[in-house]
Amino acid sequence: MTTWKLSAGTAGIIGRKTLKSEALPTTAYIMLGKNCRNNCRFCTQARDSNARSDRLSRITWPAFNAEAVAPDIVRALAERKIKRVCLQVVNNEASWSNTLEAIAALTKDGPKPICVANYFTSVDQARELLMAGAERICLAIDAATPKLYRKIKGGEWAERWMLLTACAKALPGKINTHLIVGLGETEEEMVDRLALCLEQGITVGLFAFTPVRGTELAKEKSPLISHYRRIQIAHHLLQLGYGRRTILCTDGVITGYDIYNWQDLLKNGKAFQTSGCQDCNRPYYNERPGTVPYNYPRPLTGAETIAALNISKIGGVGNGMANT
Repeated sequence: MTTWKLSAGTAGIIGRKTLKSEALPTTAYIMLGKNCRNNCRFCTQARDSNARSDRLSRITWPAFNAEAVAPDIVRALAERKIKRVCLQVVNNEASWSNTLEAIAALTKDGPKPICVANYFTSVDQARELLMAGAERICLAIDAATPKLYRKIKGGEWAERWMLLTACAKALPGKINTHLIVGLGETEEEMVDRLALCLEQGITVGLFAFTPVRGTELAKEKSPLISHYRRIQIAHHLLQLGYGRRTILCTDGVITGYDIYNWQDLLKNGKAFQTSGCQDCNRPYYNERPGTVPYNYPRPLTGAETIAALNISKIGGVGNGMANT
């Protein structure tokens, strides 16, 4: 029996779990597999993690029979209760076959907006996933610098970065990555990495580092919200087409934006919403209900946008683990 783990919000959307939430997911999140070969120090699924196996970040992931829930997810897509599917694949000996089986189960009656976050080692493998029915592919680098990559994730940065950029060149408009704010990078280092990704057509999903019990980094600190807001603003302005030189930094900290009336570009609040794939909102991945979210899973109110802009002002500088 093939088992899929669904995020608690996804299980609630399709009627498999009672759910009370102020923000429902707009994407169905499915985790495939267990016993990850990788050892990312922040991850609950890491090889040496002592965290609960039904968690990823702050979210619980109850397990279900894949044959039972696949039709529910397809139906939810048809009814627009969800707008895309994200397959988050644990790297093990069965991950490739599990991924292809899941794509086939979800697309047997036609194409679906599916993003696959899987471990792969070649452009040909990324192309194979697209040919199988995935719409987008995510290769998460997470850490903004080579030094942090080696420290936090292990392995060789150059190899993964070269693969990411090669995929972006060969498969334009189809490649995503994740970057985690608060692993010890400076604001300037994160802005540099964001600019390099966007220049090559790589879509970036920004996350805030979240300490989770049972992981190696459980006792570290999340980034200050002011730190995160400045990076969100920089990311949004880069997405709008403004060049890297318009993001001004001093001693590693963002100090301004060399854009006339840049505040006007932020009035809609989109800079502070979840970034990444279209229709992916990831509620409560980085924060508890009732707290100010790092990534808003919905459009902001005017008051929330003003508060986000106010808190982004220089003065609250703290990039997570760099201070510990």
